[in-house]
Amino acid sequence: MTFSIVAHCPRTGQLGVAVSTAVPAVGAMCPYVKAGVGAVSTQSWVNPYLAIEALDLMQQGRSGPDALAAVLERDSAKDLRQIGVVDAQGRAASWSGESCTPWYGHIIDRHFAVQGNMLVGEATISTMAAAFRSDEALDLAERVLLALEAGQAAGGDKRGRQSASLKVYAGEDYALWDLRVDEHAYPVAELRRVFEIARLQLLPFVEGMPKRSAEAGALPEAVSEMLLKSPPERPGGGGSAL
Repeated sequence: MTFSIVAHCPRTGQLGVAVSTAVPAVGAMCPYVKAGVGAVSTQSWVNPYLAIEALDLMQQGRSGPDALAAVLERDSAKDLRQIGVVDAQGRAASWSGESCTPWYGHIIDRHFAVQGNMLVGEATISTMAAAFRSDEALDLAERVLLALEAGQAAGGDKRGRQSASLKVYAGEDYALWDLRVDEHAYPVAELRRVFEIARLQLLPFVEGMPKRSAEAGALPEAVSEMLLKSPPERPGGGGSAL
């Protein structure tokens, strides 16, 4: 029902997930990320506890592949599951149970895994992997969004489109990026539109928020001045003046 990428950036240490499906609010169900620990997408017949427990095990020192094997061993319905994981060292793994709805499958590589089920075909995940590999200099959020766009262009979910999500964590316990399109005819395209506005209007605010490693200060003056304007008057002109 879903196609996703879980990824780690060795340059920045960031971890993230991008995912889309033909069900509402995929961002509420599938992606789980913990800064400095790992990223997981749990899908097909979703079991959130697989993601939660895998992240707990990775935080305790288990590798991504070991954590995935451990949680699947305790899941009596693992043949219905699909799940991708990556840890903070870039060790990735994925599982596609034999009872997932065709087409289903996954690709595992250094620092990322792509997976999908109920897809038009294998091209969805192969083009996602190629898009992610194409430019390692880009920020992780851009790379996983490009992968998601490639997967959608190659066919995506065979039932159609409905929701999409992007979640990336850097060094803090809160997200650097956490964007969702919960119900839309073209969710991946809409996620890109929101991302471009957020890059100009939201990211500077998040980057100015308090950090664990630094004394909390005031928001930069330029960011404050921008956010005092109505949304259409800000860079990107997004939002409504209502």
